[in-house]
Amino acid sequence: MLPALLLFTGLFVGLFTPQGVRPDAFLTAAMVSAAALLSLRGTVLIGVGACASFVGLTVDFNALREATAYSELATLTAVAAFAVFLNRLLDRSARRLVEVRSVAEAAQLAVLHPVPRRLGHVTLESLYHSAAAEARIGGDLYEAMRTPSGVRLLIGDVRGKGLLAVQTAATLLSAFREAAHDAPDLPHLARRLETSMSRRASRYPEVPGSEISERFITAILAEIPDDEPVVRIVTCGHPPPLLLHRDEVRELQPADPSPPLNLGVLVNDGYHVDLAPFHPGDQLLLYTDGVTETRDCSGAFYPLAERVRSWSGEAPHRLLDHLHRDLIAYSGGELDDDIAALVARRSPSR
Repeated sequence: MLPALLLFTGLFVGLFTPQGVRPDAFLTAAMVSAAALLSLRGTVLIGVGACASFVGLTVDFNALREATAYSELATLTAVAAFAVFLNRLLDRSARRLVEVRSVAEAAQLAVLHPVPRRLGHVTLESLYHSAAAEARIGGDLYEAMRTPSGVRLLIGDVRGKGLLAVQTAATLLSAFREAAHDAPDLPHLARRLETSMSRRASRYPEVPGSEISERFITAILAEIPDDEPVVRIVTCGHPPPLLLHRDEVRELQPADPSPPLNLGVLVNDGYHVDLAPFHPGDQLLLYTDGVTETRDCSGAFYPLAERVRSWSGEAPHRLLDHLHRDLIAYSGGELDDDIAALVARRSPSR
């Protein structure tokens, strides 16, 4: 409505103000705003309307004989032509942006598959939000797979941003999907992932910004066996998951955390497995640090455990819906970091 409002304002100024007050500025603004906001047809109509309005006002004031009238009309006509040209450029850019978004969505689906809603006795739901709004993909990752050992989960966060982070995330996800089925336990699985990431790091040492400090991945591996009401967890430098049991929310702090993946040279005694009860109806919330590092207007971090407590009885998809909306509200609508979360809920045995 802005171009039309500016056009009618110009007409009002021309009709109801002294002759010395010119409407040209409003008519010009109407045409330029139309180029940015309207279609080609709308831009042409506003341009024609602006020029016709000026001619009508000039006739109404018997000013056709003034030399300035023709120069002003020529200027408005040139602006109208430029507005059409600008509209075409913006339209081309918009189409390219749509194509980029489509490619980014396809890339995200190829790298970060949607998790199944159900794997055996476990109900799952995931949340992903990229800080790069147009790219829609970043360095946070998650995966869930059913294996002979039960349901195995992965959540991770690649240090750094951009294409290198996406490539590293893709490598880790590919390694997890391959190794999760046949690794006998979580420590073996963690070592397989560490080997894959170290191999990739040594293969591309010349990539700018790919020093080892920029290529490690914090991660959590979790295993929910079919025949035991427990969850097994290996923590590799990642924020601790939350266990939601009835109205209780408990951080599962690791007894002996391991360093992030790709820093396996620091692991001397292997990977430690933490065990926690996981009964029917319990939920496990895995998340990346983008969740807990979200800040409000005063700079305070998001109190995840406190906020989640009121939603602990919700189904996984509703819990993550609440979490996503609350994060947006808490940050004032400006989530400036990648966010990933994964909820697993054990269903009652049949």
